[in-house]
Order: sequence, then structure tokens, then C-alpha cells
Amino acid sequence: MSPNQETQPPEKIYLPRTSESETLKKIRHTASHVMAMAVQKLFPKAQVTIGPWIENGFYYDFDSPEPFSDKDLKAIQKEMVKIINRKLPVIREEVSREEAQKRIEAINEPYKLEILADIKQEPITIYHLGEEWWDLCAGPHLENTREINPKAIELESVAGAYWRGDETKAQLQRIYATAWETPEQLAEHKRRKEEALRRDHRKLGKELGLFVFSDSVGPGLPLWTPKGTLLRSILEDFLKKEQLKRGYLPVVSPHIARVDLFKTSGHWQKYKEDMFPLMAEDEEAKAIEQGFVLKPMNCPFHIQIYKSELRSYRELPMRLAEFGTVYRYEKSGELGGLTRVRGFTVDDSHLFVTPEQLDQEFLNVVDLILTVFRSLQLKNFKARLSFRDPASDKYIGGDEVWDKAEGAIRRAVQQLGMDHFEGIGEAAFYGPKLDFIFSDALDREWQLGTVQVDYNLPERFDLEYVAEDGARKRPVMIHRAPFGSLERLIGILIEEYAGDFPLWLAPVQIRLLPVGDLQLDFTKEVAAKMVALGIRAEVDLSGDRLGKLIRNAEKDKIPVMAVVGAKEVETNSLSIRTRASGELGTIPVNIVLDKLEYAIANFENLYIDVADVTSQQAPDVTEAAFQQVPNVSDAKSEQVQPVTLPVYSFKSLVYIASAIFYLVAAWAIWLWLYNGS
Repeated sequence: MSPNQETQPPEKIYLPRTSESETLKKIRHTASHVMAMAVQKLFPKAQVTIGPWIENGFYYDFDSPEPFSDKDLKAIQKEMVKIINRKLPVIREEVSREEAQKRIEAINEPYKLEILADIKQEPITIYHLGEEWWDLCAGPHLENTREINPKAIELESVAGAYWRGDETKAQLQRIYATAWETPEQLAEHKRRKEEALRRDHRKLGKELGLFVFSDSVGPGLPLWTPKGTLLRSILEDFLKKEQLKRGYLPVVSPHIARVDLFKTSGHWQKYKEDMFPLMAEDEEAKAIEQGFVLKPMNCPFHIQIYKSELRSYRELPMRLAEFGTVYRYEKSGELGGLTRVRGFTVDDSHLFVTPEQLDQEFLNVVDLILTVFRSLQLKNFKARLSFRDPASDKYIGGDEVWDKAEGAIRRAVQQLGMDHFEGIGEAAFYGPKLDFIFSDALDREWQLGTVQVDYNLPERFDLEYVAEDGARKRPVMIHRAPFGSLERLIGILIEEYAGDFPLWLAPVQIRLLPVGDLQLDFTKEVAAKMVALGIRAEVDLSGDRLGKLIRNAEKDKIPVMAVVGAKEVETNSLSIRTRASGELGTIPVNIVLDKLEYAIANFENLYIDVADVTSQQAPDVTEAAFQQVPNVSDAKSEQVQPVTLPVYSFKSLVYIASAIFYLVAAWAIWLWLYNGS
């Protein structure tokens, strides 16, 4: 390659999700069967249960007397390679339910009998690997094991799992694995996994001192430290400010309510398994389901606020907003850091609108969500139209109201020209949604903001308003949450930023680093000025050497560092270093304050132009220097450089004046003594 030829960046390796690739579905389905065959060959007492594909691989659950070790995983993968290289045909067979049951009983696989009982359609399909192993499966599969690349598979980990996800049933061992079309894809997948560990919000959250979990409190219940609480408050204040500008009205609701409230809304009937148990006064009340429950949603409370008065059309749209904490009884195995918890705070709002206002209010909500995403620097997202599955019975309300609600969402995305796709079966039980699916730095997908159109709850709670003609009419509800939940959002942001929060969002925006004790007073004065301006500043009082002060600030991912030495005190300045731009140089304090305020207010990183420093540094002296240069206006060919005189701080002038005073006094005393003699 010639010296002048630029090195091209490596081509990005595309890793499709299983749901996006029929080829990967077949590879992973077949690879899971190969893994199960290998396990049962090496561990004959192991019984198989289910082995589905997941978006980045597959898993299989086994009931085995002995736990699988890392050494076992290596042995299983080695056996899988042997099976693949035997080039076994994958044969599909259709049998009757009776025949399937007979074969399962013959090999003594009780879990397969339960799976068979759940299969509704007939005939029953069985897939064979050669003539040695088979399992119930709907497919699809490859035609031969040789179509699996043995260098593109990897057994990744072992985890515990309950049969059917039920903690009262048998505990199984789940082997997670992955399989790809090429070894290059596997290598890229492994690289992303390593990067995911580096960015893991549970690890970074602990290192940055944002939140902790305690066994004494319970799983899925995070405890927020002062810095973490500050981060939550920053996000809350940001959204509250935006909402107030857009006509939202703040409300607060309690954490518990009578169960009857959720019976009316339908949550108790449709959502009971995900709610915490009923709190009843006695067994009789428990038997008739009377008592209190922790709230799983905020909407019934906001409905009660709306319903507390008869509303006029002039009051609509009414936009009630709350950062309300809700509770879901997630199973222990489904919990995961901040992204899946049992108590979380939703940036919830419910808009009560007339049918004529629905489309515009929906568009306004989408605009708010996009504003939030821009401020958080979240750019890689797509819109999912989450509609009901007509074949399911989990929804409330008739076809007419569902068609109207889904139509409103379709009109909105068409008017906005948004790229979107439909997710059938993803709707809430009371209405369809527009969900924003965000892809993070590792190409993982997360649901963040959501907007829902609801005709059903106004009907169930008999909501009304007085129309312009005096008639009583039914409002439409819009449910919306730009963040989704604070806990999940913060977990995602930690990983997206790798802990490097943008300046406006960082719990500590600038850390001042005094070189020694002589600079402490000046440093504290500057920090106090910053705090008074709303800048989140702190002073490192550890007394460590400067190198360690800087390393600690880097480790804590502080956006801006300000070194304060003797020179900075003398010149009333700060030596600024940022994580985004590196060294910015020694800058007068007033310029640093101005630029920090501007950057934070505009959701930007700190940037200081040299011209800004030059133009604001000692303007009176520079102007006098310019006046000393003759005929400046006549100079045409030669550029005249102004003479910049030294600038002294007030403290320096005091020192100079004191020295002069003592010299004059000494001289006067000497004269007096000399004359007296």
C-alpha cells in the first residue's frame, strides 16, 4: 500500500436477528437439536424439555441430576462437532397424537408428555437426526447437519430455569448457545458480547455510585444513591419543564388502592398474575377479593381525578402528568438490573380529548417524544404499530373501538412520514400503541417511549364531558410515556453512553482539582460561584497528587476537569480538560462560567474558542496597546500585531503595593536615622 493511500475502515459485519432470517431460524433450530443429542449422549440421565431459538442464538432446558460445568460445555460442543461432521439427515415425520404419546412413554420423557398435551393441532410433527435421536418440533430445520458450520457455533453459559417459568415446579439447567452462518459472524457476536460486559449498567452503575441492590430489601428493588437520585431528578426536571411548556398539569396519586378500582379498569381480570397479592383485612375479605393492592398502573387514578368534576369541552384537552411509581410482581428469573424490576417510576400522562382533538394531540405527543430523544442523543430508533391479535381473547372492547384507535395511529405515522412496522399482538389489553424501539450501540433493541389510544377505559369508567351543544359525550384517552420508565431508561443510557453521560445530564458536571492547600480557598470560591449558577460542581479534597486527581476524575467519568495551581490563582483562571475534547487550555473563570452555562442549557459539550479567550482577556490594556501603534488605519501591506501587556490579579497588586510600602518605609527610617546621627 502506498504511503498516501488511506486505510479503509473494516466493513461492518451484519448480524441479523433470528426473526429476520429464515436461514438462521433453521440453523439454530437444528443446532439446538444437535446440542440436545450431544447432551443425552454424554449425560444419559438428562431429560430434555424445550429448546427454542432466541434472537441471538438458542437454548435448551435439561433436567439433569448433576449440574453442568464449564468443562462439560466444552465436551458437549466437541460432541456437537462430531454429530455435525457425521452429516446426519434431518427427517420430518408426521404421526398421530396416540403414536407420539406411545413413543414418548417408551423413552421415559415426562416433560415431552406435557409439551404434547399443549399441542393443539394435528398431526404431530417429529424431527429426527438420522436414526438415533428425535424430538417434538414444529420446525423449520435444515435438511442435513452438514449445513451447520462447526466453526460458527458456541456454547456460552449455563443458567437455572424453572419448568414453565413456575417457581413451584422443577428447577432445570438452561444451556445458552449461539450459531451463525459464518465464523466471522460468530467472532463479531463475541466481540459485541465483550463490549456489552464493558458497558453493563449493573457494573458501571456500581462503579459510578448511582444505585445498589440489597438482599435485605429484595430482588428487583433498586436503592438510589445521592448521585443516582440526582440523575433521576435531572431527567424528571427536564421532562417536567417540557410538559409545562406544552400545557400538562402535574398530579400525584397514592401507591395503593382498593382492588375494585382495578376490577373496573380490567387490570385485575387481565393482569392479576403480574400484580402483587391482594392485601385483605381477613380471610372472609380475601375470599370475596376485597382489599387493597399495589398499583400496577397509574391510569385509573388519573381517571378518578378527571371524573371528580363534570368537565366542559372548554377544559379539553386535559393533560394530567405524574412520575408515578408502579409495581409488578416479576418472577425472580426474569429480573435484570434496572431493565426489569419490581418497582419502577413511569413518566405517565393521560390526556382526555374530544374525538376531534385526537389526531392533533397524538401528533403533539409524538413531537414531545422525539424532542426527548434528540436531547438524550438517541437517534437509532424505529416505530412499531402495536396492534391487537384478532385471534386472541386477552383484549377488552369491541371491534369498532379498536378499529378507530388503530386508525388514529396509522393516520399519525402516515402524516409524519415515519418509518414503521406493525407488531400484531403487541397492543395493551385496552388499546393499540405506537411504540418506539431503540437500537443501542451494540444493536440490541429496547422499547422506550410509547403512545396509546384508548376508547375502552372511558367507556368502562363512564367518563363524560359537556359538548358545545350541551350534550353529554365520551372523551378519548391518550396514554403516553416518553421515557417508558426511569429505571429502564437510566439502565439503557448508562450502556449507550458507556457511563460517559453528556454534560447536561451528568450528576457531577465539573470537578475542580486544587494542586495544593494554597489553592483550596480560591478553588472553593470558584466552585461556589458555579453551584450558584446551577452548575453541578465539586472540589476534590483528597489531597492526592495531581496525577491521581486527574485519574480519579477520568475513572469517575466527570465531563469537565479544572486544574487549579498557583498560576491559575494568580490569573483568576482554570486549566480546563474535557472528556469530549481533551485539553482546552487555561481559561479565565468568567469565560468558563459563561460557556458552561451555555453548553448545559443547549444540551451541548463544553467548547471554548481561543478567540473567545483573546477577546475577553484584559480589554482595557489591549485597547491602550492598540492606541500606541501609529497610523494603524493606513497600514495596508503590513499586519500590525497589538502589544499585549501583562495582566495582574487583585491579589498580585496587593502584594506589589505592600512591597513598595515596606521599601519606602525602610528608606524613610534610614534617612531619619542618618540625619539624626
